[in-house]
Amino acid sequence: MSEMVILITGASSGFGRLIAEALARAGHTVYASMRDVAGRNARNAAEMVERSARDGVDLRPVELDVQSEPSVAGAVEQIIAKEGRIEVLVHNAGHMMSGPAEAFTPEQFAEQYDVNVLGTQRVNRAVLPHMRAAGQGLLVWVSSSSSAGGTPPYLSPYFAAKAAMDALAVQYARELSRWGIETSIIVPGAFTKGTNHFANAGHPADEARVAEYEAGPYRGFAKQVQEAFAAIVPDDADVAGVADAIVEVVGMPFGRRPFRVHYDPTEDGASLGFAVLDRLRAEMLHRVGLSDLLKPATAAPTGQRGRARSASGAR
Repeated sequence: MSEMVILITGASSGFGRLIAEALARAGHTVYASMRDVAGRNARNAAEMVERSARDGVDLRPVELDVQSEPSVAGAVEQIIAKEGRIEVLVHNAGHMMSGPAEAFTPEQFAEQYDVNVLGTQRVNRAVLPHMRAAGQGLLVWVSSSSSAGGTPPYLSPYFAAKAAMDALAVQYARELSRWGIETSIIVPGAFTKGTNHFANAGHPADEARVAEYEAGPYRGFAKQVQEAFAAIVPDDADVAGVADAIVEVVGMPFGRRPFRVHYDPTEDGASLGFAVLDRLRAEMLHRVGLSDLLKPATAAPTGQRGRARSASGAR
C-alpha cells in the first residue's frame, strides 16, 4: 500500500510510541501526538526526530492534548496545512487509575472519561470533516479486552471509560460507513509489563477510604490482584504485537479490514464476548434494513471528491 498520512494520539510512550514507530517503519508519514512537546515530553520528541533521521522514516512529533479542544484543533490544522489530508486516525491516548472504586472522587472518574472518551470526540470532530470531504478514511480505536472479557478488580475508572470508548467506536462505525470511512477496533489484552500503564497509574484521592479497605477484608488486595493477573500473562507476551496488528490493518485494502482485531496472550475471553455482542448488533441492523452500515461505502458520497473503490467482506 502507498504511503498514508497518519495521526496517532498519546504517542509519547507505551502502545502509542510502539504504534507510531511501527507505522513509520512501514513507510507511512506518522504524526505522533503528545502533550508538552517542549517540556516533559521534549526528550521523547527528540528521540523520534533522531530516529527519523537515522532510520530514514517519516516520524513527526506534534503537540496535541486530547483534553484541550484548541490544542486538538491546532494540531489538526497544522497537519492539514502541511499534508492536505489525514487518512488514518489512531485513537490510542488513555490513562489508567488503580484502586478501590469507592475511594475515587467523582471528579477523578470525570477526568478518566475526559481523557479516554471525550478526548476521542474532540479529535474526531477536528479530523472527520476532512475525511468526509475526501470520501475516505480509516479510524483505528485501541480498545481493551476488559470491555467483554476478564476484568481485574481495582481498575474500575479505567475499565468503565474503555467500555464507553468501545461503545462509541461501534456507533461511529455505523455513522461513518456511508461516507466511505472505515473502522477497525484493536482489542489488546492485559499486559502487566512492557508498557508504563501500571507504573503511571493514578490512585484514589480519598486516602481515608483506601485505608478503610486496607484495614478490612481487602488488605493487600491491590498487590494480590496484580500478582494473580501477572501470573497468567505468558513470558513471551510482546506488547509490540499490538503495533504489528495495527500496521497490518492499515496496510489492508479498503473494505477488507476487520472490524475487530484481538491481541490477547492471556486469552481472557474477550474474543468470544465481542463475537457475540457484535453479531447481535449486526443482526439488529439486518433486521431493520440497515445492513449497508456494516461495511464502508464503495464510493465517495455524491458531491465529494475521492475515487471509487471496491469493497468486500461483511462484518
